[in-house]
Amino acid sequence: MSGHSKWNNIKRKKGANDAAKAKVFTKIGREMSVIVKQGGPDPNSNSKLKDCIAKAKSLNVPNDNIERIIKKASGEANGADYEEIIYEGYGPNGVAVVVECLTDNRNRTAGDLRHYFDKCGGNMGQPGSVMFMFSRRGYIAIDAEGLDEDKVMEDALEAGADDFNADEGIFEIITDPNGVGAVREALEQKGYTEFLTVQPEYYPATFTAIDDDEAMTKMQKLLELLEDNDDVQNVWHNLENLPEEE
Repeated sequence: MSGHSKWNNIKRKKGANDAAKAKVFTKIGREMSVIVKQGGPDPNSNSKLKDCIAKAKSLNVPNDNIERIIKKASGEANGADYEEIIYEGYGPNGVAVVVECLTDNRNRTAGDLRHYFDKCGGNMGQPGSVMFMFSRRGYIAIDAEGLDEDKVMEDALEAGADDFNADEGIFEIITDPNGVGAVREALEQKGYTEFLTVQPEYYPATFTAIDDDEAMTKMQKLLELLEDNDDVQNVWHNLENLPEEE
């Protein structure tokens, strides 16, 4: 997503109602549980867990919830066995969509996603059908209010960032996808403690616009259905002109 639509996404998450917040907490809890089972409950020795905790805090997940998730996951010997799957497809007007999932039933998840795409005028694709349009990168966003752009850019580059951008009231920091946690930690050591988002993402090489109102409505509905599904962790797309929400 472009910086503009990325910022719109952040605002939507930050301003979510209670039901949407509960959905976010459920998804981050699932992701954290998988990471704990894979690498242990200590963030000092499990860098993925440390990154996930930072992501949870950026989404306003309370510390008590985070501690409870870690404690529960570290004691679960026979909990749900989730697998990571990436689905690809096209929305209306050929908008490319990448969907990251954590699921304990790939048949259910694939069926749900295929239904969403079909219902909204798109179609599910085979692996690789749209991924070639995206590159993997690390993404950190900081609220620009009260901060000096030149100072933040200098600190970000010293912390190991690959690129820096100021857009729509935020500072965007681009990193190697495997180094986003290290850059975040370096920024924390420089005094930055509040992040709007911290995670690897898929970034499109080109963007597709939708000029037809009906097609845009269907695209927005597709994104809503995908993001509302418990198995879906992240949705990436190359829509150029996603309307801002009020």
